Amino acid sequence: MSDSDINVEEQAENKLRWYVVQAYSGYEGRVSKALEEHIKVNAMEDYFGRILVPTEEVVEMRAGQKRRSERKFFPGYVLVEIAMNEDAWHLVKNTPRVLGFIGGTSDRPAPISNREAEAILNRLEENVDKPKPKTLFEPGEVVRVTEGPFADFNGVVEEVDYEKSRVKVSVLIFGRSTPVELEFGQVEKDK
Repeated sequence: MSDSDINVEEQAENKLRWYVVQAYSGYEGRVSKALEEHIKVNAMEDYFGRILVPTEEVVEMRAGQKRRSERKFFPGYVLVEIAMNEDAWHLVKNTPRVLGFIGGTSDRPAPISNREAEAILNRLEENVDKPKPKTLFEPGEVVRVTEGPFADFNGVVEEVDYEKSRVKVSVLIFGRSTPVELEFGQVEKDK
């Protein structure tokens, strides 16, 4: 093997790729922070890029007011950009509350494809401008009214307006199907 072959291998090893790290559910944020601290303490910034806990902003109606909150769309997972080598692998594996890598083998993890990584990053960017409703409703779905004059009635979703966070539901009143427009917070999916 010539010096130029070794150089090419080193360059390939130092290329950042996205890896999926499995963490204890509910501890994704702590794992992310711990990784950042361990990277700084061990001066390994050259081997790591971004660390993401994929979340999306959701909007729900409560008591007539829109409330924004965050929801993880891959609970239990942290995305980490790594130029994988033995030291980087050990640093991640030895981080508290990390269960391991997803993909590949336990001692040789495989990165996710660039297409998968782009799809996740695009989903994160799209969500910045347009937060999603916490609960998604579909026409034809049976829901139960939880608030207002029709509380405890069941109905069928006819239309969904995500812009206004409202849903049109057909409720059976005195034997007649009556369309009623309600806020998302006034209905719940029938179990």
